[in-house]
Order: sequence, then structure tokens, then C-alpha cells
Amino acid sequence: MSKLPKQYQFIDLSDYGRFVARWIANALKGTTVTPIHITSWFVVSGLLAITCILYEYYVAAAFFLILKSILDAADGELSRLKNTPSYIGRYYDSIADIILNFLFFLSFWHITDGSIVYVLLAFVGAQLQGTLYNYYYVILRNNVNGDQTSRVFEDEAPKAMSGEKQRTVNIFYKIYNFLYISFDKTIYLMDKEAMKSEPYPKWFMTLLSTFGLGFQLLVMAVMLVFNLEMYVIPFFIAYSILILVFVSIRRLVLS
Repeated sequence: MSKLPKQYQFIDLSDYGRFVARWIANALKGTTVTPIHITSWFVVSGLLAITCILYEYYVAAAFFLILKSILDAADGELSRLKNTPSYIGRYYDSIADIILNFLFFLSFWHITDGSIVYVLLAFVGAQLQGTLYNYYYVILRNNVNGDQTSRVFEDEAPKAMSGEKQRTVNIFYKIYNFLYISFDKTIYLMDKEAMKSEPYPKWFMTLLSTFGLGFQLLVMAVMLVFNLEMYVIPFFIAYSILILVFVSIRRLVLS
């Protein structure tokens, strides 16, 4: 199930695993497996990828990175199929993502013996890339009556959904907010007027989807397969320059 009405759907280059994710979700629809279980599976896949990177089993690491990306899509698919939206699941997913992303970059730092400063720059750059994509994507979904689980502004804990405890939602929100608030505020300050724009064109969202986490993991996987691990950190630092390009397009062309 798409997060957008049909007329606004675009080619999401970070969502290459959606077909397999839907197959997994459909296979699990009638079982007791929950979206949170699948999120936990992608955490395991991410940790296996890290282990493989550290031991220089790069093809295996690439496999687990792609599997992590697919499972990351499957938890949302299963949630929509079972009609069980969850703020706990949404925050758990995002918390797991950012921690794994940091560990991925630490792993590349370990095997390439580079500077920890560059690792931090690459991590921050990658997070800002993903935050910009999510910012515009959530705005688009909200403006065209798409999926409403994610909010444009995570400025307070949401009201718990059916089957959730408010106290648990509050705890997950606080962890999420601590980890993401600096990235969210940075992107918001760069483009405060984004919500006033007309629905973004498909070409813009497709280009922007190269900032999506799935595409980032694909880049890492491809570089590992071709033994280009030393270029992963420099790539994400340099690629962050496009943040300014996309924001400028939105502000100057799509305003």
C-alpha cells in the first residue's frame, strides 16, 4: 500500500525493495508477527552487516545491508495491511535507523583507519540528507491526504493510538526527539516555508529520493561489493553539498 494517493506517487529510488517488502508483509499478514517484530529483524540484519564489514566479508555485508533496507519497508507494509498504525513502531524504527547508521559509519572508519572527524561529518551529512527527504516527503503526504503516521513537526508526544500505552509512547518519543531534534531543526531552519508550497512535482521527489536511507544503504552495498570501502565516508561528505541544491530548487523554483 502506498503512502500517497495514486496521482502523487513518484519513482522512489530509495524504495527499490518495496516489491519484496510487500511479498513479506502479505506472507505474514495472517500470522502473529507484528511490524515491531520485523523492525527487530532489520536491527539484527544491520548488526550482521556491521559484523561482516568488520571481518571484511564485504559481499555478505552488502547482502545484509540490502536485506535491512527491505525489512525496513516491510514493517510499514505489514502495519498498513493489518491496519495497526503505531507511534511506538514508528519511533522504534527511526531510533534503530539512526543508531545503526552511526555504527555503519564507525565500521567503515575502523576498516579504513581514517579520521574520526570525517566519520562524524559523513554521519551528520547522511542524517541531514535523510531528514531533508523525510521533511519534504511528510509535508507532501500531509498536503495530499496520504499516510498520516509521521508528522511534519515532532514537537510533542502524540496521543497514543489504539493498543498503545501513552507512557510507552512518551518514552519512545523522548528518545526519538533527543536523537533527531538537531537534524530536524536544522532542516526546518533551512526551509521554513516548505509547507506553503504546492504539492512537489514527481521529478523533484524522485531526485530527492537519492537522499533516502534505502538509497544510502545501496550506495554502501555497491561500494563494498567493488572493494571501494575507503570511498564511502568521503562520498557521503561530498554528497551532502546537494542538500543546498535541493533546498534552493524548492525555494526558488517550487515556491
